[in-house]
Amino acid sequence: MQVLTAMVLAAFVAYGGAWYMGMLEGNFALLLFLATFVTGLYWLAERFYFLPRRQHAVVALEQSAAQRLAELNKMGITQVDTVSPDTKVRMLQQPWWLDWTAGLFPVILAVFLLRSFLFEPFKIPSGSMIPTLLVGDLILVNKFHYGVRLPVLNTKLTDGTPPQRGDVMVFRYPPKPSLDYIKRVVGVPGDEVAYINKRLTINGKALDTKAIPDFFDEDQMRYFKQFEETLGDQPHRLLNDESRPAFVQGADDFAFRQNCQYSVEGVVCKVPEGQYFMMGDNRDNSLDSRYWGFVPDKNIVGKAFFVWMNFGNIKRIGAFH
Repeated sequence: MQVLTAMVLAAFVAYGGAWYMGMLEGNFALLLFLATFVTGLYWLAERFYFLPRRQHAVVALEQSAAQRLAELNKMGITQVDTVSPDTKVRMLQQPWWLDWTAGLFPVILAVFLLRSFLFEPFKIPSGSMIPTLLVGDLILVNKFHYGVRLPVLNTKLTDGTPPQRGDVMVFRYPPKPSLDYIKRVVGVPGDEVAYINKRLTINGKALDTKAIPDFFDEDQMRYFKQFEETLGDQPHRLLNDESRPAFVQGADDFAFRQNCQYSVEGVVCKVPEGQYFMMGDNRDNSLDSRYWGFVPDKNIVGKAFFVWMNFGNIKRIGAFH
């Protein structure tokens, strides 16, 4: 078992190392599931086989020592060695290969259940959601708000609350589902979304938008036009770059592309059933549904709602819309 366990642990380390080095495309959900499954098997083996064997060995040793003591007493010998408590502790102690598997199972199981069904942490890698979310923000995503889903397979078990316009949502990137993206829900099934001349219109009604003081981007060391837009129940801020044109350049050939009409002024799309139209708040610096199409319901991961840390700016901690 020691050799087998060493090989299993080495396989996990090799996978993680290759992923970190960029030699393969990792899947953390799958890795966590496999770690839970494997350590769970070791935990069951420890609980019902290995631990009873060690306990039986201690009992046998105590019985053998008691029998030997009784025989020596008959011979008039009373000063004899007994089984020390330290010896019993050492005999009951888990070997290293069980300590690194069965011993870690409760912690891994707790992380697996928490991450799969309740809340999952994410780190914002790009500026597509500025000014709502900044690069380096560590956020929490509610995994059950839109319905509970099976980990890895992402199959929905419960319906939950349907995504609403204005929600900030994490989803699997349609062109490459192994990647997680975060954008704002702009259009729900049946909506006609128009983004013409940098103005958003839903079902023929332009959204309430007002100019607010310019936003200073510390990374680019420049100011951007900033607006407050009301989409859904809560207003949110967005940015526009005056130097960028309104037309969408280089749109992919995505599913339901026939539902979209592109022009020099922008794009108009009819959202299909079971699909969502997503956009970043940094409107002119966001690779979103305008370019790669709609997000199917099966790709939904959860609703983003809280910044729990930004090591460069702890004032960022708090809820957001």
